[in-house]
Amino acid sequence: MMENLKRFFINGEWVDPISDQTMLVINPATEEQIGTVALGNASDVDLAVEAASAAFDQFSQTTKMDRLDLLKSVMVITERRLEDLAQAMRMEMGAPITMARSSQADAAIGHLQGFIDALEEHNERAKLKNGDLMVHEPVGVCGLITPWNWPINQITLKVLPALATGCTCILKPSEHTPISAMIYAEILDEAGYPKGVFNLINGEGPVVGAALSRHPDIQMMSFTGSTRAGTAVTCDAADTVKRVTLELGGKSPNLVFADCDLEERVNASVEECMFNTGQSCDAPTRLLVERACYDDVVRIAKRAAEETDVGDPADEGDHIGPLFDKIQYERVQRMIKVGIDEGATLLAGGMGKPEGVDKGWFVKPTIFSDVSNDMRIAQEEIFGPVLVIIPFEDESEAIAIANDTPYGLAAYLQTGDTERKERVAARLKAGAVHINGAGIEYGTPFGGYKQSGNGREGGLMGLEDYLETKTLHGLD
Repeated sequence: MMENLKRFFINGEWVDPISDQTMLVINPATEEQIGTVALGNASDVDLAVEAASAAFDQFSQTTKMDRLDLLKSVMVITERRLEDLAQAMRMEMGAPITMARSSQADAAIGHLQGFIDALEEHNERAKLKNGDLMVHEPVGVCGLITPWNWPINQITLKVLPALATGCTCILKPSEHTPISAMIYAEILDEAGYPKGVFNLINGEGPVVGAALSRHPDIQMMSFTGSTRAGTAVTCDAADTVKRVTLELGGKSPNLVFADCDLEERVNASVEECMFNTGQSCDAPTRLLVERACYDDVVRIAKRAAEETDVGDPADEGDHIGPLFDKIQYERVQRMIKVGIDEGATLLAGGMGKPEGVDKGWFVKPTIFSDVSNDMRIAQEEIFGPVLVIIPFEDESEAIAIANDTPYGLAAYLQTGDTERKERVAARLKAGAVHINGAGIEYGTPFGGYKQSGNGREGGLMGLEDYLETKTLHGLD
């Protein structure tokens, strides 16, 4: 099976690439090689786009029932291969196996059901009050670029709505997490999608990603990753005026008011920040704390960080794993040093690996207190288990600090005041506001304000991004 990492899935077959470039796939917990992945080039992209373009004519004409039947076949096969997906993400990105099953791989089931429900609900035709008819049609051939931190979550949020609406697509997953993507290609192939409808090419963003974004026969690009890379995709796509949807970075605020259950909410907030080793774009990495309870929150947060276990991803349990590679490890170490140099109080953790760890890209769960929002550690996305605590005096200042960021993906609010929940949530510039620990459900649209991107993924709105609108006039 691992031999397919050296091939691409194009026009219904695993084919040898034109490019001769490869890259080692490394287990971040052991630093050992687990495979070799082929890295494509623009010629490989041309072949995949040709296949997807040829398949679009027929697949775009399939009925909603045909596409629902295919999605339901995907569900059966995904349920059977869920453990394969979980183990792949354990190996390639260091997700602890318990979490890899319950969250990382579970997304393949949850998002699929969300899209099945949305497609069943979606009306492809609607008569307007003025008598005109509005119809929705698939946008065309889609280029899909996904990241390493939530591999299957992001693949399903892009591939499934493309297939559900009658589009064809070329997926470029992160070259760092190709095993789970390869398994997902096998799932879609077994489900019976026609040749060319789904294609997979591995490769580097500046090469394969740019070739997709610039390609004149691709009508839509959907990208998840850093804001910097999202800007590059947008620029590359501009000459062909294709649709571009982006889900980018975040520096999500978490507002803690003294009227909440501090023990419960602060412990949960630290856990949420450290989840997935802090490698989530919507992680609540800025803890904004009311002065009236600041000392209590600092005490609780310090203990919570010290009690956060770091361990082997192969072991069952609620511990966190390593960062996904050496480059990210070194970046997180640099940012911890920046926080120390900026004068923030190192409350827990710090530089270096946890005690007793000599291999793998493991880091200490780290918290800084007495942080001001103009510090780099408060403004820049660190993408590791690093939390900053910022005090505020009153509700107005809390909202001002929360919105003082170029990002707007998510915000979190901890309060026992029912009126405050609505009042503060209405003023937070973020695509999602999580109140007292509530998470986002499958089928709910996900996306952000400002430099966190544009468009929404998941559910009905996630389908609509892959549809064009046509109006018909003069039909009886």
